[in-house]
Amino acid sequence: MSLSPSEIERIFREKGFKLSGDQVAKFALYLEEILRWNRVHNLVGDREPGRIVERHFLDSLTLVRCFEDVGVDWKGRTVADVGSGAGFPGVPLKIYLKDIKITLIEASSKRCSFLEYLKTKIGEDYSVLCVRAEKVAERFDIVVARALGEFEEIAPLLEGLSRDYVFVMKGSKIKDTWTDRTGYRPYLVKETGSFILWKRITPPSR
Repeated sequence: MSLSPSEIERIFREKGFKLSGDQVAKFALYLEEILRWNRVHNLVGDREPGRIVERHFLDSLTLVRCFEDVGVDWKGRTVADVGSGAGFPGVPLKIYLKDIKITLIEASSKRCSFLEYLKTKIGEDYSVLCVRAEKVAERFDIVVARALGEFEEIAPLLEGLSRDYVFVMKGSKIKDTWTDRTGYRPYLVKETGSFILWKRITPPSR
């Protein structure tokens, strides 16, 4: 059983995210489709609707707080979500921020099929690249990744795709080696106790 739009709106509101009616409808459809596809394709490990909203939708939007606090101007920028899986964090960012150009990079064909279908279902305009990130030649203003392998291995790959910023969503524990001499800074998400490691690739113009 899924959650009603009003229940979804309440969960977001309690976490400080105000949604329009259109955004509520899109998140409700997104949840419904994840639950439906999950029966066959195992898109996410969570099966309980509330946990999907909390652990995937809302967790994705902690990047918004990070963008605001770090001072990232995201409007009109190109953003790559590397290893997007079922669309996290890229699709929630697109629904919530609206004025952002999202490309989802995902190597799994079944997940790519879901992302392409979802785009039509919820009426959002984003791109899906169904390839390994190592094969992507395009570069993006902002590159984000969530739950994507070992930091030491993925950081150089993400930086190679970025023109400006890289954001890596990690758990509640980070290693000193992830920040020492790498240029990455830790951002603590107070609501969850987890960290986002971020780095500016291009120095700000004077």
